[in-house]
Amino acid sequence: MHIEPGIVAGAKIVLSYATAATAGLYSLKLAFQALRDRGLTALTARAGLATAATFVFFQVLPTAPVGVSEVHLILGSTLFLLFGAAPAAIGLALGLLIQGLAFAPADLPQYGMNVTTLLVPLFAVAALARRIIAPGTAYVDLSYAQALALSTAFQGGIVAWVTFWAFYGQGAEAWGGVAAFGAAYMLVIALEPLVDLAVLAGAKSLRGLRGSDLVTPRLFA
Repeated sequence: MHIEPGIVAGAKIVLSYATAATAGLYSLKLAFQALRDRGLTALTARAGLATAATFVFFQVLPTAPVGVSEVHLILGSTLFLLFGAAPAAIGLALGLLIQGLAFAPADLPQYGMNVTTLLVPLFAVAALARRIIAPGTAYVDLSYAQALALSTAFQGGIVAWVTFWAFYGQGAEAWGGVAAFGAAYMLVIALEPLVDLAVLAGAKSLRGLRGSDLVTPRLFA
């Protein structure tokens, strides 16, 4: 989902600063709620794990440039289910920044666009989870349909934002690149729910983590 350099250039890139700032402010709101609920130690621990995982997603897992962006296996719904919304948001933002600073400085001018493309779909996943998962249901007990819905919300949101940035920057000439990118991302949408269920199944066998600062309380409760 990295927007390729040059797709959005000149004065148009200012919009990405505004969207990133808005997403950042909402992330801070979630972080303050998490601090109030579980404390600094829990938030720091889970955000650190989410950051490390995000770095692995971008730098270690296979990636391929397709059309106007790159196809990554970014397990946003997995991060949400394991760590909660605030740690996942912090992890996505910091992991992307560290990867850019250390390995892809050419991507840094596009950081505002890329972090918006990650965080807004994550917020959509959190909102959807409140609607489709009953309050008494632990995340380890999710069905395939629920995992698919969360994954589709995240990955579909990424495709939507990449499409927006491409047309915003290039206009109608972006059609071919957007179509290729969207088609390639269907594989990610199909794969992520299976990864989610596999991770949740593994977590289910680790009931010792119940109450731990390393995972969201909702994972087991």
